[in-house]
Amino acid sequence: MTEKYTALFEQHKKAGASFTDFGGWQMPLKYASELAEHHAVRNAAGLFDLSHMGEVWVTGPDAAAFLDYALAGKLSAVAVGKAKYSLICDADGGIIDDLISYRRPSPKEGVDQYLVVPNAGNAAVVARALLERAADFDVAVDDASAETSLIAIQGPAAEEILLKLVPAHQHPLVTELKYYAAVEVGITVSGAVQDLLVARTGYTGEDGFEIYIGNLDAAGLWDALLEAGEGSGLIPAGLAARDSLRLEAGMPLYGNELSRHVNAYSAGLGPVVSLTKESDFVGKEALASIKAAGFGSTVGQKLVGLKGTGRRAARAHYPVLKDGTLVGEVTSGQPSPTLGYPVAMAYVDVEFATPGTVLDIDLRGKPEKFEVVELPFYKRTK
Repeated sequence: MTEKYTALFEQHKKAGASFTDFGGWQMPLKYASELAEHHAVRNAAGLFDLSHMGEVWVTGPDAAAFLDYALAGKLSAVAVGKAKYSLICDADGGIIDDLISYRRPSPKEGVDQYLVVPNAGNAAVVARALLERAADFDVAVDDASAETSLIAIQGPAAEEILLKLVPAHQHPLVTELKYYAAVEVGITVSGAVQDLLVARTGYTGEDGFEIYIGNLDAAGLWDALLEAGEGSGLIPAGLAARDSLRLEAGMPLYGNELSRHVNAYSAGLGPVVSLTKESDFVGKEALASIKAAGFGSTVGQKLVGLKGTGRRAARAHYPVLKDGTLVGEVTSGQPSPTLGYPVAMAYVDVEFATPGTVLDIDLRGKPEKFEVVELPFYKRTK
């Protein structure tokens, strides 16, 4: 596979980043210290390159109806300017990807428009699936991933930093922007104001913004944000910090907690699936059967949070035991920098998924006790 590089690769090199492969992309794993980057996001702000994510525009008279059919959620009910977390499933109910869809203002009368954002490793797969599912709809599916960069600023200081680059008369567009909403905002990049799509979303458990920009101007925005954040504790952050932050926030990662072999109900994402919407959608019959069978509640396995009672951390694929019997498997785990104890997510048999249940995780031949707890492990104070 040919390695792919984001438009910010040179910026990361200059900052001394260590790189890792993620979905075929060479992405910054960390800069100086992943622990410092984690704490910066919790206490000030961190800057992330998310340009490996996909951006697929869906436009046309049937755009809303099409996404109701293509995705498990009811996208037609999303108000203009708002966003919705959803799933794209296969016919058997397996999860192809989890994604965010933004409903944008209509480009002309009678035409709806959405921006669908899939995960990095699934961007091409999702774009192909959307194209295939669009055959019977009056809709255009445009994969703009190759020419689009995405930069996220996350943390309690994110808003004040972003405002330094926004004209004063547009400050209310930022300060009044709700979570899971997006707006076009003028941002100063390389001395000129550009109208950019800014979303109040993130994958860290903190307040923050994700900003969409063309590749040619991405480096200018990255540098402008770092300069604006010099006095506020802003530092660039890599995938290692992003992973520890999202784990503390109880957010699933495709390839760990989610896959084609996992269903929404076992993953705790049942509310994302709209079985009551009038239209049919891909996987609806299978998901209805899975729900009726009680998966995630009375049968099968359920995704749970696990809090370590000792100091040793669990890692993905470690066995979960009850009285020496295998009852599950860890999907993600590491020490929590914020909370000071090990945390993990795991699929366990539903009879052992009740909070307060004590289970053992086999840490390379030595059992270590972990307690089932409600997710998320960490929730910011608003």
